[in-house]
Amino acid sequence: MSALPAEAQNTYRLIHVGGPFPYDKDGSVFGNRERLLPVKARGYYREYTVKTPRARNRGARRLVCGGKPPTTPDVCYYTDDHYASFKRVAE
Repeated sequence: MSALPAEAQNTYRLIHVGGPFPYDKDGSVFGNRERLLPVKARGYYREYTVKTPRARNRGARRLVCGGKPPTTPDVCYYTDDHYASFKRVAE
């Protein structure tokens, strides 16, 4: 976790307290269409925006977390290239 940008660490904290999140799409189901994450049932993964300094939109950085309830995820992955690659997040 400490290797992630400060904005990702903040998003991770927001996930654990249930928000509030800055973007409407935060917390929406992530479909894993790229099949880069372990295959799970639809609805397992949820995506959250990691703010990008000076970006005028949501940017490319995300945390994708899996598990239920969403506030206590089993696992989280970080991407800084809009789902082209992922790194597993360890607490």
